[in-house]
This record gives sequence, structure tokens and C-alpha cells, in this order.
Amino acid sequence: MSLLDRTRPIQPTQAPRQIHALWLALLATPFAASANSPVLILPDMAESFGVSTGTATWLVTVFAWAVAVGTPLMAGLLRRRGPGVTLRLAAVLITAGTAVVAAAPWLPLAMTGRAAQAMGGAGLITVAMSLAGSVRRMGVITAGFGILGAVGPLLGSTIAGAVSWRLSLAVGVVALLALPAVTRHADLTAAPSRTTPFDGRGAGLLVLLATALVLIPRFPLPGTAVSLAAAALLALHVRAHPTGFVPVSLLRTRTFVLSTLLACTFATSYFTLLFTVPRLLADRTDWSTSTIGTGQLIALLTGSMLSMALAATAARWGRPRVLTILLTTGALAPLIVLLTPWPLLLLPAATLAVLTTSAGQATLAVYATQAAPAAQRPTALGLFNLGYQLGGAFGPAIAALVILSA
Repeated sequence: MSLLDRTRPIQPTQAPRQIHALWLALLATPFAASANSPVLILPDMAESFGVSTGTATWLVTVFAWAVAVGTPLMAGLLRRRGPGVTLRLAAVLITAGTAVVAAAPWLPLAMTGRAAQAMGGAGLITVAMSLAGSVRRMGVITAGFGILGAVGPLLGSTIAGAVSWRLSLAVGVVALLALPAVTRHADLTAAPSRTTPFDGRGAGLLVLLATALVLIPRFPLPGTAVSLAAAALLALHVRAHPTGFVPVSLLRTRTFVLSTLLACTFATSYFTLLFTVPRLLADRTDWSTSTIGTGQLIALLTGSMLSMALAATAARWGRPRVLTILLTTGALAPLIVLLTPWPLLLLPAATLAVLTTSAGQATLAVYATQAAPAAQRPTALGLFNLGYQLGGAFGPAIAALVILSA
């Protein structure tokens, strides 16, 4: 090395440019519109396949199941191979799944396509949330979930009426428009973690447990039996492989566990009400489908905007106050639906439900991941989102069991 080289000032390494939160929202949130688009068109879908409306809700359940099991798998892929590979696989799954749904003549084939769409969406969400970095930016993403989720039922109904219900299930492909901006600005060359071999048995047992849990509302006895057996096998595996797919250190982290359980509870309540409120309004009022859809849209949009405001001020208010607000609004929403004799109060209940789940996902996700060691944060985020998405699977199944098949 020459004297000139030794005396030349060292240039600082430039940090990758931070991706604008709106690009992250575009990457993740169209999935919410795709997930909720069947809410008002389940009878049309059922008629197309020649099945009952209750049977058609399997399209919703399998979507939520695929997101639930796909989220930790995509988080594992993100941790080991980085965001570039995860984004490419997610794009392939969404494209292929949409093509299958567009052409499927049978319900089981359409369910396969929806599962592929959902797993691809799980990959996009995992990458977007891992790049957020703060409660405020996470709040933009989760509020976007609420907004697009609110638009989803009316958007799905409108597209189904104008063209076809199949096109209404394809709105998730809009997320692919964000890929160029995300891949241009994200650090896709970051070295992934490959310190341990992939824990295939742990991943398989977790998928089995999630699948069995999703089936409990429809098949209580077998679902519960398989869930208990899978949980026992997974516990034994985690004990033998404490740094595997489900790290034992995360399960011993109180903040992570409580945050995940709360997120699952809030999501279960929200997705149950999302499907039951329109049906209750149809039974208790003389409103048309479009009027019900518009009313629900306004209610959910209001709750989504409130959730973004709550997430933006969460750091200033402090964790105890935020948790008190979430627990209060989360309890009020189902109580109003269960106890009110006035149909108009069903819409404010929906507002409280989406406020709770959107703000809860934003704040609790950050609490859960920050409690984990830095190397395990992608895994923590994946397992946290698994808990949230299990609520997304429980909710429609409960709605189908209690109301839609009545």
C-alpha cells in the first residue's frame, strides 16, 4: 500500500436508501383487498360451483390457512436467502395462483389457486413488514390493510357485477407494481443467515399444527385432537432442537408470546365481524347489498384511519396506555354486536374492530420483534404474523359456522 493510499481518507459506506412507506404499503396491502373481496359475493361464487354458500366459504378459509402457514415459511426463507429470493418466489406464486383461479371449473382447483395467491401475499407482507423498522411506518402498512380490507368487499361486489367474481379475486396482483421500487431501493444483497441447517421437521410440525387449528371451528373434535398431538410433537422437537425453526428463546419471551396471542384474538374478532355484520344488516334491515357494502366501507375506513393515528402516536403515549385502548376497543366490538338491539350500531362495532386489529398489528408486531434477539427478528415476525393470520382463518370459519350456514 502506498503512502498516498495510507493517507487517503476512508470514504464512509453509504447506507441503502430507505424505501418510502407508501411503496411498502403498496407491496403488502392489496392482499387485504383480495382476502376480503369474497365477503359480499359468496352466493355468486357458490352458484358458479354448484355448492352451498357455507361450502363456498372454504375459499376464504383456505386463503387464510395458506397465509397462516406461508408466513413463517416465508419468514424462514427471508432469514436464510434474503428479500430478493423471497420477493421473486412470492411474485411467481401470486401470478400462477391468479391464473388458476381465473380458469378453475371446480371448487377444489380454485382453492388451490387461492392458496398459491395467499402464500405469495404472505411473502410480500413479510418483506414489507421487515423493511418497515418503526411503529409509525408499520402503522402505514397495517392501516393500509384496514383501508384495502374495507374497500375489498365493495370492490369485489362491484367487479363481480360488472365483469366476473373471478376478476374480483385477482386484485392482489396490483401489489406486483411495487416490486421495481422495492427491489431498486432495498438492500437485496444483505448476507442472509445460514448459521444452522434448515429445520424441515420443525417447519412441518408447525404447518401441521396451524392446519389443525384452522380446522377446529369446522371439525371441533378431530381438529382439537390433531392440534394437541401436533403441539405435543412440536414441543418435544423444540426441546430437542432449541435453535430450530421455532426457537425456544422466543417461546420463553413473555412480550413476544403475549403480543402474538393478543394479535390472534383481535384478528379472530375482526374477521368474524367482517363476515357477520353484512349478514346481520341484511337480516335486520331492508338495505340493498350495495348500501350494506357502502356502510361497511365507511365504517372500516374510519377505523383504519383511526388506527393509523393511534400507531403514529403510540411511542408518545407509552405501551401501557396503548394496550389499555386496544383491550377496551377490542372488547367493545363483539359485545356491541352480541347485545345491541339497534342494527345501526353494528357499523360502529366494525369500526372498533378494524381499529383494534390494525393498530394492534402495527404496535404489537414491533413489541414482539423488538423483544427478540436481532438474529431472530425475521423468525419472530413470521411467527407473530402466523398468530395474526390464524385469527384471519378462525374468523371466517366461525362466521360460517354460526351465521352463513344457518
